[in-house]
Amino acid sequence: PSFEEDVININVGGLRRRLSSSALSKFPNTRLGRLLSCDSEESILQLCDDYDVSAREFYFDRNPGFFLYVLHFYQTGKLHVMEELCVFSFCQEIEYWGINEFFLDSCCSYRYHERKLESRHHNWDEESEVSSVDTSPDEISDINHDLLHYSTLRCGNVRKRLWLTMENPGYSIPSKLFSFVSISVVLVSIATMCIHSMPEYQEVDENGNVLDEPILHKLEYFCISWFTFEVSSRLLLSPSPRKFFKHPLNLIDIVSVLPFYFTLLVDLTVGSDSELGNLGKVVQVFRLMRIFRVLKLARHSTGLRSLGATLKHSYREVGILLLYLAVGVSVFSGVAYTAEKEEDVGFDTIPACWWWGTVSMTTVGYGDVVPVPVAGKLAASGCILGGILVVALPITIIFNKFSHFYRKQKALEAAVRNSGKK
Repeated sequence: PSFEEDVININVGGLRRRLSSSALSKFPNTRLGRLLSCDSEESILQLCDDYDVSAREFYFDRNPGFFLYVLHFYQTGKLHVMEELCVFSFCQEIEYWGINEFFLDSCCSYRYHERKLESRHHNWDEESEVSSVDTSPDEISDINHDLLHYSTLRCGNVRKRLWLTMENPGYSIPSKLFSFVSISVVLVSIATMCIHSMPEYQEVDENGNVLDEPILHKLEYFCISWFTFEVSSRLLLSPSPRKFFKHPLNLIDIVSVLPFYFTLLVDLTVGSDSELGNLGKVVQVFRLMRIFRVLKLARHSTGLRSLGATLKHSYREVGILLLYLAVGVSVFSGVAYTAEKEEDVGFDTIPACWWWGTVSMTTVGYGDVVPVPVAGKLAASGCILGGILVVALPITIIFNKFSHFYRKQKALEAAVRNSGKK
């Protein structure tokens, strides 16, 4: 079309208005402004729903009440909020007409953004409450898909029941007994490792090497045998070996038994730790990795699994907490160094003050290094009070997420039990 004439007709939901092309040309990136650059029927229909060439009228199937605000925008260059629309509908309308939020007038801008934030928080709270009680349909679908996969396997019904017995502690009485035995073995393994570190339970050979006490040695072999049985059984009964190696709890089970077999292989092929040199230190590290067996309790504890999910989804809050602590430690360490460097009480350098700042901001307070003058005590008081405030800030958010994930985990366990029984 040719826009040699100064006026074009706009029809929005039956509301007809006339606009000058000069007013539209001031905002060429808006939908009506882009009409001026159209040179074909296809380009016009990409911007409007219909048009009449003879009447020079362009039709838009949109809210006619909101179009009055659009007209005011082209006349004044300022956009105002339509109170009758919710904030998200208003966003959709201005997005359709190609008008940026930047053009909101100062009288409406603050109220608009406040309503937008309130709506987002409200929606987040509702979604969180729903997700905390109802399990995700995708999770239920995955569980049902895994259970249906057993129908195609040999002895599938038996394997399904055994898998549910090992995976879900609340599935049946045998599953509760299996969970009790598994937890007991984990606790025995941790207790054995702790007792072995005590001098009165250590034996020394003629070369001065520390030997395992016979009873503790047998208990360690029994625990490893049970852990190996657990891992291999779960792998054999798993509906999908690929998913098995992707599950974090299964990886924890594998890591809990690998150090034992690694050290056993090294002892049989190379020799004792005293003959290994640096490799012996690596073996000792692998032996200490047995402490990670305590993480196996997460398989039988809803609270530990919920804690892991909370930390996974709270990395922003935890990162902010660590950032605040790092800034506070750096600031108060510098202040303490300035106030205490002449007192010879342990504040010799700023890096040396970091330890004091860390234990003070986290309100641990070992008391191994303390300020002496009044200025140092004031700095310490500010450090402690600042630490209390910084640590308390994200706790509420993290606790709310933990509650949501805990209830969600309980609902998921109930869904697994119901799916298994069906």
